[in-house]
Amino acid sequence: MDHKLRKSSKDKSLHGVCGGIAEFFGISSLAIRLIFIFLPANVFIYIILANTMAESERTLY
Repeated sequence: MDHKLRKSSKDKSLHGVCGGIAEFFGISSLAIRLIFIFLPANVFIYIILANTMAESERTLY
């Protein structure tokens, strides 16, 4: 199984972090965004993930 955590290229508000996490777990990106809103230290976690998560593979469609 080659299912890796990557930034989303389709569901991208800022950097695609929440969209990538949502695609990995198979849930709504809105739920992930709400978790980041209510999570303490959310800015630091998001910045770390935005800089360390791999980019998604680009497709033509």
